[in-house]
Amino acid sequence: MPAPKKTGRRSLLVTSATALSLSVTAPAALAAPAPSTSPTATPPARMSTLGGARLGQPGTQVNLAPGVPVLPKDLTARSWIVSDAESGEVLAAHNAHWRLPPASTLKMLFADTVLPRFSRTTRYKVTPSDLKGVGAGSSVVGIKEGGTYSVQDLWLGVFLRSGNDAVHVLSSMNGGVRQTVEDMQAHAEELQALDTYVVSPDGYDAPGQVSSAYDLTLFARSGLQKKDFRDYCSTVSAKFGSATIRNTNRLLSGDSDVPVYQGIAGVKNGNTSHAGATFTGVAERGGKVLLVTVMNPQKPEHNEVYKETAKLFDWGFQAIGKVDAVGELAAPRSASSATARPGAGVSPGQGAQPSPGAGGGPGATPAASATAGTRSSGVGIALAVVGGVLVLLGGGAFLVNRRWPLPDLMRRRTRP
Repeated sequence: MPAPKKTGRRSLLVTSATALSLSVTAPAALAAPAPSTSPTATPPARMSTLGGARLGQPGTQVNLAPGVPVLPKDLTARSWIVSDAESGEVLAAHNAHWRLPPASTLKMLFADTVLPRFSRTTRYKVTPSDLKGVGAGSSVVGIKEGGTYSVQDLWLGVFLRSGNDAVHVLSSMNGGVRQTVEDMQAHAEELQALDTYVVSPDGYDAPGQVSSAYDLTLFARSGLQKKDFRDYCSTVSAKFGSATIRNTNRLLSGDSDVPVYQGIAGVKNGNTSHAGATFTGVAERGGKVLLVTVMNPQKPEHNEVYKETAKLFDWGFQAIGKVDAVGELAAPRSASSATARPGAGVSPGQGAQPSPGAGGGPGATPAASATAGTRSSGVGIALAVVGGVLVLLGGGAFLVNRRWPLPDLMRRRTRP
């Protein structure tokens, strides 16, 4: 088998730890209205309250107090959320549970679901049927019928070029698009991402396909537990066949009007005519790790989604430790049910599995169950805790690891 390719990357190192078992009482989630096929300019009055009642309220939610920096005033995204990746606390949010088209940020759920199933060195020969159904105008990495690719090649195509052709090949390996969609929906429900309804595995515009800033953050947080996920989403450039591909995440790779963000370590961007621009990013500064998701900025400027994300990262790093949370990120159902204390404010029926389609299609009702025992220590109860981040600064690198000091020096690597 061929040796793994060397790639340029900014790596988020997530190390394992025993998480504290915590249990909290949270308000029951409200039933979200059916998503429309064309998102309106106004968020619905009723949204899920998973993670806290304030996260279900329209508009901006933040606890401003003396010493807490004011939020940027020129944010135009329909929805966004800033959260502490370690504690799970939501520092601020704007329409966090608004169900909107996700574009290619949905590939985070695809990767989190499918990536563990195949070794990166596995090789696969592409057949014509593998590429059927790739949407017109899709972003592609350039996979050829009859070509043979390693799983690593395919995932680099997914993360760096958002290649829908690579998604369809991997879906074929997983039993087909329909099976993969079912697997993704089931995994979304396990993660308590109840705003999400999956129609296409690549995030290509499809009627009824929705997610939320809250759910996209859950997908990123879960995916970052996996080393391969971290490696791929933090890769800046890599060889693909005879070409060099570069990550289209502009906070990671930079652009003429967007500098590389200090401390950025992934995750995934997206853009379609229906969804607009979407992005989830993870970054570290001063030993703090933040997740920011931004959906569909309304300001028609080049790279606006990255500019607004950078502003929210800046605010979050200034505010963390000073601002009181407005909510929290849910732990997976299995972790939540395992750690909930009997009698700790859990209403009858809470912790139950959703009915078929719960959290899914138009008119679906997010289960009211999943709000008890959702608070997590580290990056989710029973999941690994963010222990450190490899940050590239001016060509150098350093490793921050508060729990287990393991200083390490790595260089940016590119395949010759």
